[in-house]
Amino acid sequence: MEIPVKKLKNGFEIPIFGIGTWMMGGDLFHNPDNDDKADIKAIRIAIELGVTHIDTSEVYANGYAEALISKAIKGINRKELFIVTKVWPLNLHYDDLIKSANRSLNRLKTDYIDLFLIHFPNPRIPIEESISAMDYLVDKNLVRFIGLSHFNTEQFIEAQTNSRHKIVVNQVQYNLIHREYEKNGFLDYSKSNDVMLIAWRPIQEGLLAKKGIEILDKMCKKYNKTHSQIAIKWLISQNNVVTLAKSRNIEHLKENLGVIDWVMEMEDVELLKNTFPNQKLYSDSKNVDIYKVIT
Repeated sequence: MEIPVKKLKNGFEIPIFGIGTWMMGGDLFHNPDNDDKADIKAIRIAIELGVTHIDTSEVYANGYAEALISKAIKGINRKELFIVTKVWPLNLHYDDLIKSANRSLNRLKTDYIDLFLIHFPNPRIPIEESISAMDYLVDKNLVRFIGLSHFNTEQFIEAQTNSRHKIVVNQVQYNLIHREYEKNGFLDYSKSNDVMLIAWRPIQEGLLAKKGIEILDKMCKKYNKTHSQIAIKWLISQNNVVTLAKSRNIEHLKENLGVIDWVMEMEDVELLKNTFPNQKLYSDSKNVDIYKVIT
């Protein structure tokens, strides 16, 4: 299966669906009892099924998720993959950020990162210092494109103002339930400023995969698709939005990939956007005290 891409005017392109690796290898720390073989197999099978967009972070299992990816992609043409990783906000000083990127490159066993993101903003470190390091990585061909994660619109604009290279994405929580990035204007900003929004947690930890939400049930019946497929299709049917989801379960992965070869009518995209019940105007990341985590 070939997964379509979405493109920006500067030449950046990204597959509309990718696989995430949070909790592969552990949480914020490496779990020595982790089933590495299962994680490697899940990534490998995803690639065999056509997934090329692989998302990770230096903080996932304290870098061990990146090491698992390196094992899963061994022997695969690197140019056919789109690898995304992130720098943790503790490492946003100039030298620290560059060292962080090099550590990720070493763990991934690759010469370059397709898309390198600042994982969270850190108001204790000047954004211009961090962005200067991101520019350096692009200049040195260690990183092809740069982006951000969990930045609001004002923070994104400030970062772009300080960057010589275009900041191409913001990776945020966005789904039928969580609408913070509609409320704060970033979704509209992305469309008018040629930026991509990468939506994580598209089925909200399984909440959107269940029966019982009337409008979702009706959409499933209309399109003869599962609840998960409707939730994911709603995201990728919008301009400048792509998504990713983690799954060790191969059948779930195949189900998720069942969003590719059909079209959701735009009137249904708008209907879901405007009438889906119990929308929340904040992200789960708001519940994270980032400084308790990083210090």
